[in-house]
Amino acid sequence: MIDLKDKKRPEYVEQVIKTIRTKNIKFVRLQFIDINGIIKSFSVSTKNIEETMENGQYFDGSSITGYGSIEESDMIAIPDPTTFAIIPWREEEISTCRLICDIYDGSSRFEADPRYILQKAVNRAKEEGYIYKCAPELEFFILTEEETEFRTPQPLDMKGYFDLHPGDITENLRREMCDIAEKFGITVEVAHHEVALGQNEIDFKYDEAVTTADRTITMKSIIKGTAARNGYLATFMPKPFFGVNGSGMHVHQSLWTLDDQNAFYSEDPEKSHLSEIAFYFIGGQLKYGRQMSAILASWPNSYKRLVPGYEAPVYMAWGHKNRSPLIRVPDFGKRKKAARMEIRCPDPAGNPYLQFAVLLGTGLLGIQEKINPPEPTDMNVYKLSYEERAKMNIVSLPESLAEALHEMENSQTMKKILGEKLFKNFLDVKWAEWDAYRTQISDWEFERYIDKL
Repeated sequence: MIDLKDKKRPEYVEQVIKTIRTKNIKFVRLQFIDINGIIKSFSVSTKNIEETMENGQYFDGSSITGYGSIEESDMIAIPDPTTFAIIPWREEEISTCRLICDIYDGSSRFEADPRYILQKAVNRAKEEGYIYKCAPELEFFILTEEETEFRTPQPLDMKGYFDLHPGDITENLRREMCDIAEKFGITVEVAHHEVALGQNEIDFKYDEAVTTADRTITMKSIIKGTAARNGYLATFMPKPFFGVNGSGMHVHQSLWTLDDQNAFYSEDPEKSHLSEIAFYFIGGQLKYGRQMSAILASWPNSYKRLVPGYEAPVYMAWGHKNRSPLIRVPDFGKRKKAARMEIRCPDPAGNPYLQFAVLLGTGLLGIQEKINPPEPTDMNVYKLSYEERAKMNIVSLPESLAEALHEMENSQTMKKILGEKLFKNFLDVKWAEWDAYRTQISDWEFERYIDKL
């Protein structure tokens, strides 16, 4: 039997089993996430739900990206009872539920399970007296699914920022997504059309990091599933179209004390009501920003979003109202619970468990090392010259996934935060992805060069 004292809260397990029996649910989807952030799922019968809750379900880990080789294939998915939810789009007579799982390798936690990496980071924060809370802004495109030899998927609508028209298909889709999210226990706070054609954003309420990561992968699944059931394609690709804004996943973050006080808040108006802890946290993320870039922006396509002119960050700076630097401190109007900072380079194509883990880890290092950030700037950093940026000690983010991976593989900090196994597996997977990308011939190259010589 596997010891799961931290997860075996009897009241949750009993409630899960009771609900399954009462509603006559015949199958449960056991879900977890691979190293790329892709949800993996397999269904098992609920006839032996007590056994499944107690000892989990074996599966072949060698077939999961970033999990291991064929020699270390047998792994166990142990359901977390706090993640139980009934799949709302299934008819009642064939209803299905889901449980997000922790992954075990024999009787021990699997060291390269992304959820475990975040859980360990959260536990380290608690040992230092902090609870890490965060919330992502999920941007995505809704496209027509029509794809022919001469046509690729196109934006569903011709709308812009905050646009709304009666009978709008996009608005109806967003509303359906939000309604389904509520059934999963996700409180949506804001939903609207974004800047680019076909681009949308849905934001949900902040919470502790593991819960937020669980909700992030659930929300992405809801968004893609809702679009597909209505005949459309939702994509979290960071930059699907040239010349328009890409999709980011700005992450709002704060640390809270164990007695539920916001550690980022200060009464001092001279410091914009930010505490010393908040400044150190910002300093840590700025210092280690290049080293963690491959986790926050993990696709080759991610770096086509991180270019000047499209509201995406390029430079390692911070400010208050300014949206051009890497980190922004929103105006929280002296509200203690709202004190926070926002980092703008992550994108929704990545793995949220790993993204939140490195954000927390680098922020905590800022506190431990007492790293004061440079002076904030509310200038448009895009318009500064190289010499002006150099005088302000502003450096740029990596310009490609390859550059980001070089930064990461030379970082003992990232290895410590992620653990040696996941660190190695991630680099192996991403270098292979980069090699596959860099050897392709693009349409741009073909059209530009084919008749030059």
